[in-house]
Amino acid sequence: MFVLETERLRLRNWREEDRNLFREINRDPKVMEYFPFRRSHEEADILFERVRTTIREDGIGFYAVALKDSDEAIGFCGLSNANLAPELPDGVIEIGWRLATRFWGHGYVTEAARALLSFGFDTCGFNEIVSFAVAENHRSTAVMQRIGLKRDASRDFDNPRVPDSHPHLKHHVLYAITAAEYRAKNH
Repeated sequence: MFVLETERLRLRNWREEDRNLFREINRDPKVMEYFPFRRSHEEADILFERVRTTIREDGIGFYAVALKDSDEAIGFCGLSNANLAPELPDGVIEIGWRLATRFWGHGYVTEAARALLSFGFDTCGFNEIVSFAVAENHRSTAVMQRIGLKRDASRDFDNPRVPDSHPHLKHHVLYAITAAEYRAKNH
């Protein structure tokens, strides 16, 4: 079952045949450059099961992003509760993504994220959607800017999920867009 379709993509629930792509993403040093670890085969499988079984009925979750013409999974994109209190209050909705490197440079993440912003504001009725990344992760912050999010330096934070052994990955910048800002640009 797909959740959303764009011109080139289908955002859908995960399938067993997507497992290898998920493993690829989670072990790739370029994809995981701004994360404190790569996942082993077994660790990726555990996360795969959790991600595919926690998509909620209201649309919150991380979906497989697949090419519409072949249904081949190329990465993931989704909306989730940030779950980073006190840095981000409970109820803050985050948009996030990862894409296999062989599919970089085609605008797929931007296309998928725009569809999810529309879904989040127009269907789910969220008041705000945020995204955050390590300050040096210019690929991700560029996507945030392309989809209309604006940097809010007053909300930057040190991510408590990043171990002290990786101090260069702790500081995160936050970008956000409100429903009113989204509608002013897109309706």
